[in-house]
Amino acid sequence: MTGAPLRSLTILGGRDKAGRPEVGEVTLRAGDVACIVGPTGSGKSRLLADIECLAQGDTPSGRRILIDGAEPETALRFAAHRKPVAQLSQTMTFVVDLTVGEFVAMHARCRGVPDPGSRVPSIVAAVIAGANDLSGEPFGPDDALAELSGGQSRALMIADTALLSASPVVLIDEIENAGIDRRRALDLLVGEEKIVLISTHDPILALLGQRRLVIRNGGIAEVIATGPDERASLEILARLDRALLDLRERLRAGRRIDHLPDWPALLGIDKERETTPWTP
Repeated sequence: MTGAPLRSLTILGGRDKAGRPEVGEVTLRAGDVACIVGPTGSGKSRLLADIECLAQGDTPSGRRILIDGAEPETALRFAAHRKPVAQLSQTMTFVVDLTVGEFVAMHARCRGVPDPGSRVPSIVAAVIAGANDLSGEPFGPDDALAELSGGQSRALMIADTALLSASPVVLIDEIENAGIDRRRALDLLVGEEKIVLISTHDPILALLGQRRLVIRNGGIAEVIATGPDERASLEILARLDRALLDLRERLRAGRRIDHLPDWPALLGIDKERETTPWTP
């Protein structure tokens, strides 16, 4: 890579745990979201690790990763400052004695952003605002980094990755339990023209992607494009999710839950006719 924007990332299939060939080739382009699905232990994290290290047949899977259709330079694979791939793990723990504002400003300076604290609105304020848009509990630049909750930490790193990271490929391992707005998180990342791959068990996240890479026995067994019927199902799932989110917010606020939502209406069920346009 010579500084030009990354246009595509290609996964050339290797073999599963039984030595059988997996799906031969998957190409993702800037702005694409692909979800990696499969049972626990099936090999989802192995695929993320192969992409993160830009594997060249030198991992247990035998996969090869191409950048813009070509094998990446050795320096690109092993020089941390040039790495085109950023990964967000399941857990985020900060041990540095900094405030949120100090941490983001330090990262901005490392990325060559001039005078990050004085821009109006500054990149620091933009990252924190983006994180607060994802997180249920807001925080500010003077809050201690180490005292953020798990969801706040994850939201901060997603906003930081979207707005400050130079890496055009983002790998996310399990975003659904982070207590953040999943759709907004993806919108933020995709809006920056990044290639996003998410390992997930969450049906809403899985259907938000354009494709699902199905992992079985350590290999990519199938690639499923999200179709119109699934998009219709996504809207119903989203309504249910918003209703559950409202119940969680009531609990957080110390309010009672005396009345549940009208679940049949959320599912599109006509209670008088006892029919439903949606079949699970």
